Amino acid sequence: MRSEQISRKTAETKIDLQLSIDGTGKTEIDTGIGFLDHMLLLMAKHAGFDLKISCQGDLEVDQHHSTEDIGIALGQAFYTALGSKEGINRYAHITTPMDEALSAISIDISGRPCFVYRVEGLKEKVGQFDTELVAEFFQGFVNHAKLALHINLYYGKNSHHMIESIFKGFGRALAQSSEQAGRFKGIPSTKGLL
Repeated sequence: MRSEQISRKTAETKIDLQLSIDGTGKTEIDTGIGFLDHMLLLMAKHAGFDLKISCQGDLEVDQHHSTEDIGIALGQAFYTALGSKEGINRYAHITTPMDEALSAISIDISGRPCFVYRVEGLKEKVGQFDTELVAEFFQGFVNHAKLALHINLYYGKNSHHMIESIFKGFGRALAQSSEQAGRFKGIPSTKGLL
């Protein structure tokens, strides 16, 4: 099984994370941020990943450090769990409706971090969650997973639905791009390395 365990401790956060790419969608998530817990649960369920996260962060300051560092730890775990990347699909493009909201997520497991985030119209907060932290989470993930991630929100009215569409699509795109479907032998690159 492709899995990894990460422990990350800084002056701002203490994170313990376990990821299994070839899982069944089992989750145990406690970040201290209710909305982020909900989004990570959705992501893992739609990816079919087993995901366990515990985070103790400086929430008395704000949610920034916890959200960004969880993205970093998840990116590190995903990168390591992929191993050699032999036989993976590499690419994925998923369009996800969530009621009135529609987003598209495109991934290339390229070995090169690149993040494009075209999301407009979010309210400043969903509950107590600062919506600008969505981009911080994904930037942290991309930098450490070493992949290209394009997030395009086509439209939506409800900020919760808009972000939910993104996280569900992200989970499905991660699953599709990392899947070892048997179509490809070796590394899916003319360079022979990802």
